[in-house]
Amino acid sequence: MESTNWRGSVGIIKPTQRLGGTEEFLRLLPDGIGVLPIYLNVDRGTTEQFQSVLPAYEQAVADLVAAGVDLVHPEGAPPFMVKGFAAETELIAAWEERHGVPIVTSSRSALDACRALGMTKIIGVSYFRGEINDLFRRYFEEAGIVVAAMAGMDVDFDRAQWLNSREVYAFVRSLYLAHRDIDGIYLLGSGWRVMDIISLMEQDFEVPVVHPVASRIWTMQHHLCVRERIDGFGRLLSELPRLA
Repeated sequence: MESTNWRGSVGIIKPTQRLGGTEEFLRLLPDGIGVLPIYLNVDRGTTEQFQSVLPAYEQAVADLVAAGVDLVHPEGAPPFMVKGFAAETELIAAWEERHGVPIVTSSRSALDACRALGMTKIIGVSYFRGEINDLFRRYFEEAGIVVAAMAGMDVDFDRAQWLNSREVYAFVRSLYLAHRDIDGIYLLGSGWRVMDIISLMEQDFEVPVVHPVASRIWTMQHHLCVRERIDGFGRLLSELPRLA
């Protein structure tokens, strides 16, 4: 029987049980990379829930390592961003020492992608309302990236997947027009379906755009020593810049 993971394997931890994100990711993932998913049940998208879900992540990491994957990718940037950059770094280092495999969160993957694309000053857009966006801003600023604005769209957490990507484009455009002195755009979250506008935004705004689906595929390729360029979804996947 032909192996489905002849280029390596990845264990992913999905924070929500939302349709769409996994399918979008698997369609773009290069052939030969095996994927083993575990789903959690984050359903409110609050700071309190993100803080309380980390023990479930820790158990899922242990389960995936026991299954023999080469890389563990805990998805869902907010649970780690609300801890802050330094605390996340310490936590992941402890997990890696305990389990002996590389572990890369969505938040660290996005940060690495921003650095690889030369971003030093960004605007960020999420589908979260209110003060949690200040915690997202703080994460990047602790890591040395200036955030001109971090704004959330006015949508319920469990409805983000129904946003029209053109609505997202228009929201990003309004933020960009107010902050043109940036060199990158970050779209936080895999819940919305926006991969079809990444290249369009890069064309129109003339800066690179980082989105979690693209950044996780880029990260996985880097750690598994795969170099397969994918056109049509932004510079990160079409150019595959080296990890800075």
